[in-house]
Amino acid sequence: MTTDVRRAAERYQGGDPAAGITTRHAFSFGPHYDPDNLRFGALIACNEEHLAPGAGFDEHPHSHTEIVTWVVEGELTHRDSTGHEAVIRPGDVQRLSSAAGVRHVERNDAEAPLTFVQMWLSPLEPGGDPFYEIVHGIADSTPYALPEACAMLHVRRLAAGQRTAVPEAAYVYVHVVRGEVRLDGERLGPGDAARITGAAEDLEAVGVTDAELLLWEMGGTGRGDAGRPSVTTQE
Repeated sequence: MTTDVRRAAERYQGGDPAAGITTRHAFSFGPHYDPDNLRFGALIACNEEHLAPGAGFDEHPHSHTEIVTWVVEGELTHRDSTGHEAVIRPGDVQRLSSAAGVRHVERNDAEAPLTFVQMWLSPLEPGGDPFYEIVHGIADSTPYALPEACAMLHVRRLAAGQRTAVPEAAYVYVHVVRGEVRLDGERLGPGDAARITGAAEDLEAVGVTDAELLLWEMGGTGRGDAGRPSVTTQE
């Protein structure tokens, strides 16, 4: 088993602060091209987005990408070219399969700041028809399955001192949403992440404080960790 810890301060800073958009990218993204940091398993992006009231991303295209969004605080308004319109709130998982092509808008139409984590995964097979869904109030005991990318998202909420098992898988990506945890001898805080290859059966995360984690359990995709993702646009 190997564990590669990436700190929040190491993320690439993107977005458009003048327009009320602040973004922190965990992987090579847009104008920030890093050939050594293109993907981990099926995961090709993990973006922390902060939108001021009234700010957002105008309509833009995606293709051949599974887009999963977790709202940390505030409300995210979504509209897409297939006719879906929704407001996503904390505790909801939003998924947009861009498939052969879709356009969407993401905005903060509320009066309070918005923070969300958006994760992009490369599907096993490109193409197909776009797909959209929201799972409201996801529980710690009910992971969100994404078979199109051979992946599963676990949400874990820990009290201080509480332990939780890390999935045993070829690839596990752990993102700390809030609070602090100890994992494989490392102390991780908000925005920190761990990339675990060949996760051991007895690996656990322990809450140093009350904490919330997103864990991606991923199998082999047949494409390895390298290979530039085929997406039509990046925010």
